[in-house]
Amino acid sequence: MAFMTFHNVGISGIAAAVPKNTIDNLKYTEHFDKVSVKEIVEKTGIKFRRFAPDGMCASDMCYAAANCLLDNLKIDRETIDLLIFVSQTPDYRMPATSIILQDRLGLSKSTAAFDINLGCSGFVYGLSVVFSMMQSGGFRNALLLDGETRSRVYHPKDRKTAFLFGDGGTAALIECNKKYGCSYFSLNSDGSKQSLIKMEAGGYRKPSSIDTLKERILDEFGNISTDEHGYMNGLDVFNFVLQEIPNNVTSLLSYAGESICSVDFFLFHQANIFMNDYLTRKIKIPAFKVPNCIEKFGNTSSVSIQLTIVSQLEEIANQPQKIFMCGFGVGMSWASCILESPGFFVNPLIELN
Repeated sequence: MAFMTFHNVGISGIAAAVPKNTIDNLKYTEHFDKVSVKEIVEKTGIKFRRFAPDGMCASDMCYAAANCLLDNLKIDRETIDLLIFVSQTPDYRMPATSIILQDRLGLSKSTAAFDINLGCSGFVYGLSVVFSMMQSGGFRNALLLDGETRSRVYHPKDRKTAFLFGDGGTAALIECNKKYGCSYFSLNSDGSKQSLIKMEAGGYRKPSSIDTLKERILDEFGNISTDEHGYMNGLDVFNFVLQEIPNNVTSLLSYAGESICSVDFFLFHQANIFMNDYLTRKIKIPAFKVPNCIEKFGNTSSVSIQLTIVSQLEEIANQPQKIFMCGFGVGMSWASCILESPGFFVNPLIELN
């Protein structure tokens, strides 16, 4: 288990943008009967999701969030030295979307920019990279942009995934300042479980072809997908989370010298309400310390922790507090961090047409 400690680096602001287009899961019945849909919604706790319209990419939502954040905080764009874009739904295979965003946001050509291809653990992993680079010196301000259009990854005829995922984009402004206390990170991976959540084709090991785009029946329940849509083994993912995450949470708390009582909020990846409630009870965290936004936005992969902050903690994020963040999923990959924050700015949620 990899642990890291950083000093004097922290988040000064967060913004999030989502499509205005809202999907009511109870009415998402084109391919399924109403009884089955109602059961799925009750089990997952996901009532609504946001779907990006044609032509809108993850980068568009990140751009809107970053642009608004920089303007509202009155940040000189010449002082942004680092931009990292976290996503598994980039604009293109090449070039990197981060470099496109550097130009689009009007940042200096001296800005370092690169992409990170990670799913549900991506925000915490991204924070660890930014914190590490910031603490090494030479950087004034950094933007960590995180966006996904997960609605396009999973097939609408596969009931295992069709009701889970939504779209969004976020921006976090990170700075070096002595007002920030210590932060602690734990980063983990297990590639032996790569098949639990996977898109088989469309990459370079199994390139796109007529065959990879053909619909096929997945199982005895009649679920339909293609090799170029994501697949998820929900039961094994659930077992993975219960096996790895409680130990990861308690280990990082011990490493940081903290306890459940000393942490103000625990922000978990928004997978589904049943899984997160079970996880919370297993670790014995009081429910009031575990905000969630799964009902409104669904599973937005690496965007979900930030969406929880923007939608649930906007009024109190500017107060001093200790926050525990934990992302887990595709890979399999999981990462946690504890941030000692003097408070930070949270931009009101942005909705895009």
